[in-house]
Amino acid sequence: MLIALGVTGGIGAYKAVEVARGLQKRGHEVVAVMTRAAAEFVGPLTFEAITRRSVITDQFARGMNADVEHIALASTIDLLLVAPATANIIGKLANGIADDFLSTLYTATRAPVLLAPAMNTQMFAHEAIRRNLEVLAARGVRFVEPGEGYLACGWIGKGRLAEPDDIVAAAERILRPTGPLAGQRVLVTAGPTYEDFDPVRFIGNRSSGKMGFAVAAEAVRRGAEVVLITGPAALDAPQVAELVRVRTAAQMHEAVMARAGSVHVVVMAAAVADYAPQRAPQKVPKASDTLTLVLHKTPDILADLGLRRRASAGPVLVGFAAETQDVVTRAREKREQKHADLIVANDVARSDSGFDVDTNAVTIVSADGAESLPLQSKDRVASEILDRVERLLTTWSMKL
Repeated sequence: MLIALGVTGGIGAYKAVEVARGLQKRGHEVVAVMTRAAAEFVGPLTFEAITRRSVITDQFARGMNADVEHIALASTIDLLLVAPATANIIGKLANGIADDFLSTLYTATRAPVLLAPAMNTQMFAHEAIRRNLEVLAARGVRFVEPGEGYLACGWIGKGRLAEPDDIVAAAERILRPTGPLAGQRVLVTAGPTYEDFDPVRFIGNRSSGKMGFAVAAEAVRRGAEVVLITGPAALDAPQVAELVRVRTAAQMHEAVMARAGSVHVVVMAAAVADYAPQRAPQKVPKASDTLTLVLHKTPDILADLGLRRRASAGPVLVGFAAETQDVVTRAREKREQKHADLIVANDVARSDSGFDVDTNAVTIVSADGAESLPLQSKDRVASEILDRVERLLTTWSMKL
């Protein structure tokens, strides 16, 4: 979902950076809208680096259609969140004053609005502020109550900007009050595994974890309690109920099998090594022109999950097949051999799909056949996968 994060001129503006990061970890896109005063506290470049979007600071920026940018943004955002919301911006919004981009955006959007007030404790208690807050509340605006404690001005009392985690949680409650996966526990694996052959070197693959992280974030968006087990990945993980970091295929096998009995869905998006070398206790010296490594088969997590499920009722099981030829044929074979419900197959020989890129073109193989999806963002692929998982869960519940 797309969130416009309004940042106004208060000392709490530095916390808005963590708010932006927290929203992104939950899988949301963020565009920062800063008032002129906000830029006195935090530089726009900081928000650009985090959101990877241009920061909006000027209502009258030069360029084609610049004068209607607030209308375009107003129609596309899913939430307008202002943190910190100073007395000044609260007064503007309550009284329909639209003299900068942020206040104009408020009057133009029909998205939900969430304010996180922050100001001196005496200001927060002032009759004018209380009246403005009441006016906004009557319009449906929601609030994250400020905290109590030491304020930047030296006073002690209520008025400090709420903690970033509390603001992010409030935004989540608005955007996802319930979801189709509410009450479901979903386990997702992501990233590569690294198999060490001495204390310095390892065998790995090019998986970045983007696909698995996208599935985990989408499951959270749909209300699921998500367990994410990830191999080494440089990405910021989405905000999940449990995050488990592993390195090797054996460690991932142990982590998955220990949790699989308590989940409703397993999505094996990780690129798990099929073979691993025997780890040498010391660094292997460079001696001859060639080096021979003996590789041993690693535990097959998907196959073990499938066997366990055959013995007793188990989770909906989704596997991935990263192939370079005969993609669909091999995916069909894998689904049957490993007793999975779905296999998501992709051609990793393509430069625009598969490993370490933001897009993917997959074929989803099920008992009903194979369905090819066009090249699209991994976020969108994750949504397509979970649409099918939801249908499987519905079918299972009807059988019980």
